[in-house]
Amino acid sequence: MDLLILGGSKFLGRAYAGAALARGHRVTTFNRGVSRTDLPGVEAVQGDRTDAADLARLVDGRRWDAVIDTSGQQPHDVARAAELLREHAGHYSFVSSVHAFAHWPAEQVDENSPTHPCDPDLPADQPAANALKAGCERAVLKYFGEQSSLLNCGLLIGPHESVGRLPWWLDRIARGGRVLAPGDPEQPLSLIDARDFAAFGLDLVEQGATGRYVTTAPIGSTSMGELLRACVAATGSDAELVWTADTVLTAAEVGPWLELPLWTPGADPEWYGTWRADSSKAAAAGLRIRPLADTVRDTWAWLEAGGRSEVSSLVVGNPLGIDPEKEQKILSA
Repeated sequence: MDLLILGGSKFLGRAYAGAALARGHRVTTFNRGVSRTDLPGVEAVQGDRTDAADLARLVDGRRWDAVIDTSGQQPHDVARAAELLREHAGHYSFVSSVHAFAHWPAEQVDENSPTHPCDPDLPADQPAANALKAGCERAVLKYFGEQSSLLNCGLLIGPHESVGRLPWWLDRIARGGRVLAPGDPEQPLSLIDARDFAAFGLDLVEQGATGRYVTTAPIGSTSMGELLRACVAATGSDAELVWTADTVLTAAEVGPWLELPLWTPGADPEWYGTWRADSSKAAAAGLRIRPLADTVRDTWAWLEAGGRSEVSSLVVGNPLGIDPEKEQKILSA
């Protein structure tokens, strides 16, 4: 197949490009060429998706069987690309997020859950908000209709992770000593390797599948304890995991999600649905999840081979990870 990946050089887009090339597809990537280098073997077209002239240059003389959009964040930008590409592609696969669902993370969600109200025709450069993903979805549907698929992504991990949640835990545990381990070790998590997500997304494209798929690991497929123990094993660290109750962490004003990545207070109803996105439709359609230990091991190997230069220490402008002094103060208490 002839495939166009909007993005294609970092994390999930890179996973898509690598898997598509391995399957023998012809791959065009479109990105600014700023953050990462494209994989050898792709036709790399550099440009800004917010620039009409760059988009026009991209489509000039080209046609693809499908578009895979891994970089759409603003409804305006997705709408502009989809409107132009509908004459140059047969299918549009959009990587959305569980953030698009109106009642997530407080409630469990599936493909039938309502999404945030958000106009697909919003002006450009809207402030960051979960609702924007829902507007992006509507932009895709506006121009591609039933010739589209929407993949609501869960929490992605794996080699080339740019957000840095799993890398933070690996580096912290690699330093050894007593490690502040949050909450209940049996707290369920649902984490998906970007390589598994890309493989499933490509399967859908190859099959011409349409519609919405919640794309993450099964509910309860792993736990915080399993994740941190896998980090200890992968790094060979002498770290001692000191499991600390949610109430203690909350009293110490530890910020969920950011200060201790992936931690959410188990009894807080506002976080109830965080790890309860129902991916059974995707599983029935062929989504397969590799063992967590394999993802953790591969991510550590990538970090040790120079991957840290790709990792951000910020999430939407907020620093990731607890201050070491604050961690030690809680452990000492």
